[in-house]
Amino acid sequence: NSLHSTTFEMDEKHGTKYHKRLLEFIKMVQHENLVIGGAMTDVKGDRSKGPTEQEDPDLFLRIVDRDDKGVYISGAKAHQTGCINSHWMIVMPAIRLTEADKDYAVVGCIPVDAPGITYIYGRQSCDTRSMEPGDMDQGNSQFSGQEAMVIFDRAFIPNELIFMDGEYEFASMLIERFTCYHRRSYVCKTGVGDVLIGAAASIADYNGIPNVSHIKDKLVEMTHLNESIYGTGIASSYQSQKMKSGVWQNDEMLANVCKHNVTRFPYQIGRFAQDIAGGLMVTLPSEAEFR
Repeated sequence: NSLHSTTFEMDEKHGTKYHKRLLEFIKMVQHENLVIGGAMTDVKGDRSKGPTEQEDPDLFLRIVDRDDKGVYISGAKAHQTGCINSHWMIVMPAIRLTEADKDYAVVGCIPVDAPGITYIYGRQSCDTRSMEPGDMDQGNSQFSGQEAMVIFDRAFIPNELIFMDGEYEFASMLIERFTCYHRRSYVCKTGVGDVLIGAAASIADYNGIPNVSHIKDKLVEMTHLNESIYGTGIASSYQSQKMKSGVWQNDEMLANVCKHNVTRFPYQIGRFAQDIAGGLMVTLPSEAEFR
């Protein structure tokens, strides 16, 4: 979505053909029902310095070579959620760029198994529990969530899959629009919240205390926090504006409020759930031991 409007406005200014390329790529993705990972976060190094000021130029992804068929990129992207079970990655800049950073102003699509890409697999807390026998711990043990650091070593992107190549002044526009959509998308966390609230209420029933006042107060507060996340996300979409390219851009302020809510409220909801359930929910043995 963010590329749809940004490529349109890049073409408008520079006479490039990025928007048409993007539309052709989207058609292919939809026809083949593919999963796309957005690779935005560089490893960054010294946060007080820009890409060209770093001691190691690979701390931000950049174009290192090119020929008549496309470009070669090197660098790294950090904690990319779901990248290994995606089909393609779209690499994008992560910060506002200057003219000196033109080599870092690159957006393009690359298959996740392309030559020159290495993945360093990340871990999540309790990530082995879903692999244990039994069905007490819900989750998908074979295709569950994961993060990885992605290292690019002269990975190739063909010209027809390049959507930014040196237009550094559009980097901040792309980032702001991307984060706006992304932060609004945290409405998804309220589905998890709904399940947790329902589980906490069920545990209160099991313990015979559903009508105790402080238990009811906690369930009400959990619901209030959860719906506050949901409300700001939905409001951000409701306040959308139509862009030049034809897509709709949601409201930036409300999207950022949604993000702020989701950095705090799910933890409070989890704490209330632990208060209601007691230690058993937090320290339950493995299913094999339990049985």
